[in-house]
Amino acid sequence: MKDILNFTRQDLGNWFENKGIRRFRADQVFKWLYLKLAGNFEEMTDLGKALRGELAEHFSLGTLELENMETSADTTKKFLHRLEDGEYVESVLIPEKDHFTLCVSTQAGCAMNCKFCLTATTGFKRNLTTGEIVGQIREARRFVARQGIEPLTLSNIVFMGMGEPLANYENLLRSLGVILDTDLGMKFSCRRVTVSTSGIVPKIIQLGLDTEVNLAVSLNATDNKLRSSLMPVNNTWPIEDLLSACKEFDMKPRNKITFEYILMSGVNDNDAHAHALARLLAPIRAKVNLIPFNEHAGAPFKRPSRERINAFLTILLDRNMTAIVRKSKGDDISAACGQLKAARID
Repeated sequence: MKDILNFTRQDLGNWFENKGIRRFRADQVFKWLYLKLAGNFEEMTDLGKALRGELAEHFSLGTLELENMETSADTTKKFLHRLEDGEYVESVLIPEKDHFTLCVSTQAGCAMNCKFCLTATTGFKRNLTTGEIVGQIREARRFVARQGIEPLTLSNIVFMGMGEPLANYENLLRSLGVILDTDLGMKFSCRRVTVSTSGIVPKIIQLGLDTEVNLAVSLNATDNKLRSSLMPVNNTWPIEDLLSACKEFDMKPRNKITFEYILMSGVNDNDAHAHALARLLAPIRAKVNLIPFNEHAGAPFKRPSRERINAFLTILLDRNMTAIVRKSKGDDISAACGQLKAARID
């Protein structure tokens, strides 16, 4: 059976019409899936029994199976999902002051081979389907609701989990259609959805044309030699091409592109690197997220000292850059940036 979560609102309407069923029924089903968070077709009580039976005959409702959940000391939750074919992915529910943010995966594994990322060690398995992407969000909202919290308090989405989102562009775009549907879909604001990329240049420009979501770019170095040694994608699209695409990225006048810069001790964290970063990003509407390296077993990199992190930040601020040090959450359960591996729990 087909996973109904793979169907966009348009797809579902077409299916109903092809069955000779009035299209408004598709809207009812869509609302049950994404606003009422139905766990099965029988819960869709404003549909006739025969229609509910037909849906159950033709569709499954989600294919993710929760294999494990870990809770950090800061209450961050990491979900390990088993996919229908036995592969695994992780998503991370991050508590903020008055809302939750979900870090979503778009691929099982990753092919980008960034040297600082634990996900890279798992290799690339496959792209996630639309249903597997939106299913992570749906299940997280269902989890929040079970805690007695209004599920719409999960209001922010960051595509910063396992995989390169722009390498799974079609399913990413279809997922965004569901996520950003403010009528019957998930009702996320485009201002609260961020897609991160290691630098797939052609898709950066396309994303700006196709959506109004925020863009985050994993930069991590200010010259091509160093960046290529850390991120092989730079061999295909070097820094000059990447920044040119960022200048072309279509966004609202007040918006800025977030540049993620993972600080690694003795690698990219000295004063000269900070000055070079400020010069590099000066022509772009940019903000910088400094991310002290989250250490993991076998990693050749170390986290800089607090003094070095603050010195780097001060240089950026003195050069009138918008910059912060991003606080890592969930690092005690390997849920922080660069730590996702989707290891099966035996």
